[in-house]
Amino acid sequence: MAEPRGTGADDAAARPSNIFDVARLAGVSHQTVSRVLNDLPNVRPATRARVEQAIAQLRYSPSPAARALVTRRTRTIGLVAPGVSDYGPTSIAMNFTFAARAARYNVETVSSLDADVASVREAVEGLLRQRVDAIVLVVVDIAVLEAVRALDLSIPVVAAASTARRSPLIVSIDQYRGARSAVRHLAELGHERILHLAGPAQASDAFERVRGWRDELAARRLAVVEPHHGDWSAASGYRLGSTLDIEPGSAIFVANDHMSIGVLSALRERGLRVPDDVSVVGFDDVPEAGYLYPPLTTVRQDFAALGELIMQKVLIAVEEPDSATEDTPLPTHLIVRQSTSAPR
Repeated sequence: MAEPRGTGADDAAARPSNIFDVARLAGVSHQTVSRVLNDLPNVRPATRARVEQAIAQLRYSPSPAARALVTRRTRTIGLVAPGVSDYGPTSIAMNFTFAARAARYNVETVSSLDADVASVREAVEGLLRQRVDAIVLVVVDIAVLEAVRALDLSIPVVAAASTARRSPLIVSIDQYRGARSAVRHLAELGHERILHLAGPAQASDAFERVRGWRDELAARRLAVVEPHHGDWSAASGYRLGSTLDIEPGSAIFVANDHMSIGVLSALRERGLRVPDDVSVVGFDDVPEAGYLYPPLTTVRQDFAALGELIMQKVLIAVEEPDSATEDTPLPTHLIVRQSTSAPR
């Protein structure tokens, strides 16, 4: 004799629960369950509580694919990061990922080994095939930003980019004013010859820092000695510092802290004392900056705040694109330590 068929509750216990099981147990429609799952408005608190209780009771876990079919979103953001270990880009990518996870979004990261247009375009196309809701681009070369913005994409692209251009989809830290604050500090100490060791010529951060250095010197009617370009590494700072023409009372504004590490080493080998013979200012405030000899005066960037701002831009672009507005670049902060002093 055949066994009697089970009830709906028995069937739910015998197989993985689905959205319709949750709806039946909570006494609502499956559309209401979907709204609760996707944290959408217009659900009464009592109804939401009943649905959440049913979800817990049935141990229901919706698949990402099923959720995407309902909302047409995957709650996944594509991140195109440069394939470098430089402190700035790495910190931006890390802090954005933290902010995205806090907002319950997944991040699919693609590292573009070459910071050229073709490589970044290929990375973007790969993310589009994964049906991401938006793309975040960490820009180290401004030409890449222009190329990606020229693509006809169906999803928003939010860029972390140092540029004088303003856009609702561009966020940045104010490299220009940060550089001016570094040069202003040295000038106010009494230095009249302020050299600059810049980053790569094609790098947007380096360009903005050079621009700030030039403008602050011009505002104070101080002479401009053409900058030397490194590659952000301590090795390039050491190489440049070994041959730099240092006159009494000179000061050096270095494009980043890692290059500053090399500069300090080179100056020490040359028998030049910092800050007695030459003052040095870096940029970034890496964790090691306060433990160098001497501790490094530098310009601090708030990468955690930048990561949160990028995520806010993504959420607005995805959910409320008509309300997007331009933002003022985030400020930097000069951290004064023992590598700078009045010329002696």
